[in-house]
Amino acid sequence: MGRLIGILLVVWLVIGAFAAFQRGYFEDAETNCSEASDIALNIVAGPLNYAGLNPKVDCADVDVDTPEPSK
Repeated sequence: MGRLIGILLVVWLVIGAFAAFQRGYFEDAETNCSEASDIALNIVAGPLNYAGLNPKVDCADVDVDTPEPSK
C-alpha cells in the first residue's frame, strides 16, 4: 500500500511540474517571491490545474516583521 501511495505521489508531482511548464513558469531565470510560490503551488496542485483551478499566491499579503539593523 505504501508503495502505491509513493508512486501516486510521484505521478502527481510530475503532472504538476508539467502543468507549471505549460504555463511558462520555467522560462525566466529571475524569479521573485510571487513567481517562486506560484511555481511551487502549481507543482503541488498538480492535476487540479487541469480541472480549471489557477492557484496564485500574493506575497504582498504576507505580514512579516523584519528586525531593524543595529546601530
